[in-house]
Amino acid sequence: MQARRLKPPFFTVLTLDRYIVGQMANAFIFGVLAFTVLLVAGDLLFELADLMIEQGVSLWAVSRLFVYKLPGIVALTLPMASLLAALLTFSRLSSQSEIIAMKAAGIAFQRILRPVIFASIGVSVLALLMNESIVPLSNKAADNIMRFEIAREQPSLLKEQIFLRDEQGGQLKRVIYIAKLLQNRGEMQDVLIQDFEKGALSRITNAERGYWQENRWVLERGKIFEVASNGKVNLLFAFDTQEMPHLLEPGKIARASRDPDEMSALELREYIKIMEKQGVNIAPLEVMFHLKLSLPWACVILALLGSSLGVRPHRTGSGVGLAVSVMVVFVYYVLMSFFKSFGEAGYLPPLAAAWMPNVIFFAYALRLAFRANR
Repeated sequence: MQARRLKPPFFTVLTLDRYIVGQMANAFIFGVLAFTVLLVAGDLLFELADLMIEQGVSLWAVSRLFVYKLPGIVALTLPMASLLAALLTFSRLSSQSEIIAMKAAGIAFQRILRPVIFASIGVSVLALLMNESIVPLSNKAADNIMRFEIAREQPSLLKEQIFLRDEQGGQLKRVIYIAKLLQNRGEMQDVLIQDFEKGALSRITNAERGYWQENRWVLERGKIFEVASNGKVNLLFAFDTQEMPHLLEPGKIARASRDPDEMSALELREYIKIMEKQGVNIAPLEVMFHLKLSLPWACVILALLGSSLGVRPHRTGSGVGLAVSVMVVFVYYVLMSFFKSFGEAGYLPPLAAAWMPNVIFFAYALRLAFRANR
């Protein structure tokens, strides 16, 4: 009689991972749809209906506004959906005694959590990519519709705190900061230009004023500094006027400039450095920068918390799980707003203010996870 061939342990481990991720996938999609509907119905639909009924905005403009607002809402639902997916999946596995069977087979609860962690890391990366690329562009497009089509505003001819980057061959060549740009007059005030060579800062130029003349910028009353390889800054010379032929014309500068909310984390980091040189209070910008990095990782922490909550001795259907998820997310965002305010006011370091909610929830999730293994 031929002996039955057993599957190798490694194959069994991969099967377990695929099984748990597969169980979470449907719940995750349900969570994204459910929370998107809740957020849209709770605020956006009323706003759009008011625009159509009270202000007579066309259906075409309202439809485009809805499409442009949607990526930001979907990105916001990813941590919520991660929490709900883990909570519903592990509640079902627990209620059907599958968690007990896994533990009886010698699989620790921490090992069961491994596919949850890896899957939620993937969701966090997706959230980070969306927040760094699609969401800022869509928010800018929605703002343009609200201001220039619905409110009938004219594009402002005065731009303040303009931040520009010039890259060549994938390397940063120049960073330009303009405190004020008067587009119609072809003037700018308080200009700071940083030139880079092979990624290192090599020269700094500042000027009190600049004006557009004969298809080129002319800077007035400024200084040029050289930055040595050891970081030492030396004054090369001061000037009354200095031509800058490589700068964009006023109209293109106005179109290329963006607000901090429309920048990626790396662009915001460069912007903060320039603002710091100008003596501006950079605490709110620092908090914004760290929040851009910390918020996507809430997907991992909330998924871990949802898994640990799901195996507790109770029965959780989709409705109860959705309610619990809303409550947990509400507490998370309350804490985030609380620490954000303290960070912007200077009572907490920006790094601590942005990451403290994650630290608190992660500590609580770890505590529940170790208790679930008993």
